[in-house]
Amino acid sequence: MIPRPHPDLRIRKLCIGREQVPLAVIDNVVAEPDQLVAQARGKPFGAVTSYYPGVRSKAPLSYTQFIISAFSGLFAEHFGLGGRTLRMTQCHYSLVTIPPAKLGYLQSIPHVDAYATDELAFVHYLFKRDLGGTAFYRHRRTGFEFVDSERKARFLAAIEEEARGPDRPPPGYIDGDTPLYEQVGRQEGVFNRLIVYRRNTLHSGCIRPDFVPDANPATGRLSLNGFIA
Repeated sequence: MIPRPHPDLRIRKLCIGREQVPLAVIDNVVAEPDQLVAQARGKPFGAVTSYYPGVRSKAPLSYTQFIISAFSGLFAEHFGLGGRTLRMTQCHYSLVTIPPAKLGYLQSIPHVDAYATDELAFVHYLFKRDLGGTAFYRHRRTGFEFVDSERKARFLAAIEEEARGPDRPPPGYIDGDTPLYEQVGRQEGVFNRLIVYRRNTLHSGCIRPDFVPDANPATGRLSLNGFIA
């Protein structure tokens, strides 16, 4: 399958939070999203070494080529990446399969994917049930909504101290304000919606406490996730 853009593709360019971090939201991304789901059903998924709470399978090359060719101009303009040739550094089908009660501390708080300011992450939602989207956060103690190399040491020291403190969260997916974090933006997991943000933006999947993992790509919390540099 070679993805084609949806005839009713819709783009919103946002800036969220006090620090006005950029966020792009693209609805109706591909013309035939159900075919992407069908492809995932035929692929082997495996555990990952990162903190991602589930299993992954490599995305088709045709999909990564489509994202770069269709949206490089948007990425360069909205995220200040002009003058560069963008490339996909990683892209996978992803399924959330870990129950909330089995999460570790670092999986129960917002995170960044990298500390660079010139790399992007995206999530393309491929589920039709109400299984939650993605939220963005401010760390209350530091006020950070993104963490770059200059902020890294201070942020890591703070979350290590908070892990030993009275407000340490119990195991579970963060889904809204907590004593340690304030939610500053949220995008629901709408079928065939793609969101794009800088990899150093504090974020987390927003998944309810009653979430029941489902490892079937046709019915579970399936997405396509990638990194762009």
